[in-house]
Amino acid sequence: MKLTLLNQAWLRYNQNNPGSRINGRNEPRTLDAAIRRFRIQFYGQLTDRVFIYSQIGINNFGYLSERKQFFFLHDAVGEYAVAKSKLSLGTGLGAWNGLSRFTASATGSIMGLDLPLVAETTNDVSDQFGRKLSVYAKGKLGKLDYRVAISKPLIVPPNAPAVGVAAFSSLAPRAQYQGYLQWQFLDSESNLTPYAAGTYLGKKRVLNLGAGFIVQPRAMWYRPGPLGGAATGPDTVQVAMKQWAVDAYYDAPIGAADKGQALNAYAAFYHLDYGPNYIRNTAPLSPTNGVAPGTSTINNGGNGWPAYGTGNVLYGQLGYKLPDNLLGSTTFMPYVSLEHARYQRLNDPMNYYDVGVNWLLLGHTSKLTVAYQNRPIFTPDGSGKYNRTSDRGAVVAQYQVSFN
Repeated sequence: MKLTLLNQAWLRYNQNNPGSRINGRNEPRTLDAAIRRFRIQFYGQLTDRVFIYSQIGINNFGYLSERKQFFFLHDAVGEYAVAKSKLSLGTGLGAWNGLSRFTASATGSIMGLDLPLVAETTNDVSDQFGRKLSVYAKGKLGKLDYRVAISKPLIVPPNAPAVGVAAFSSLAPRAQYQGYLQWQFLDSESNLTPYAAGTYLGKKRVLNLGAGFIVQPRAMWYRPGPLGGAATGPDTVQVAMKQWAVDAYYDAPIGAADKGQALNAYAAFYHLDYGPNYIRNTAPLSPTNGVAPGTSTINNGGNGWPAYGTGNVLYGQLGYKLPDNLLGSTTFMPYVSLEHARYQRLNDPMNYYDVGVNWLLLGHTSKLTVAYQNRPIFTPDGSGKYNRTSDRGAVVAQYQVSFN
């Protein structure tokens, strides 16, 4: 049996999106403190073949949140090893998802401030914070690490299909099929849980190439017709959600063996097909709760930006761990990450970047991260699409305590 704890606390200064309000008052900027994540994990290797895993916690608890929030269930899976490391079958609520390495991230070892949010393509739309009710198979065949799953998506709240713009259908959902394969050229990584490490801080030598997919028939719907115009027919069109990705991950010590330096690099290409003109914002821990009447951006208030949509995405991150004992017994790891997307609904590229530095007080167990995040603002062009017109930024400090 094993138990782990994780707490990530934020202090943030945010340039709010145009028109942002808090309880009806205009707020162009905010300074706030919050809990980004708190998690408790339970592991149980009950026999040499029977394993149970569960995780509870909260996300995004800030000054605007409902008070006395209850923990919610992230994971609850049981699995049986049919052929030890080669094949395990499991079921329950979990993150054995397809698509890419960081579609299921180990939050305690994220290289920078946050994980690649674009990798969680159905987060809280048809799943529970990225976790799905699934039957899955996983294992290792030599250097090949694989996972495949059939999931039952959570039902989407009732909505009316729009003209020329796809949305998740609120009809009874079809099964979702997904998988992710990776070839592990150097050290083998653990697949005890679905969550992939962000960085090992030079403790392993890892080079992986991966590819994955998510497909769900009739996941999306819309009414035929031109964007921003009238419907050309009475029928609602249902289409599949089809996504695939390829990625590469490298994390290894570099330089003199006794110095403790390390390099982390990750690159991914995503092809996301949600149907025509689909677009969706994300706004982690948004510091505002409204927008002024007449505000015309696609971003809405606070720190939102269009992170998901039908189109193609390039994501990359790079980090360098400096030598050990650089400042007393501590050291630093600067990093940069970038999401570059060309979405059908946007006339201009969507570029979101994050640059910062980790102060590794005790590895991932105790670390302070300070970062600057920059996001684009998009306004309508009159045709139903959007142009990039400005940018907003945020400075975030996060202190993490992680107990394993």
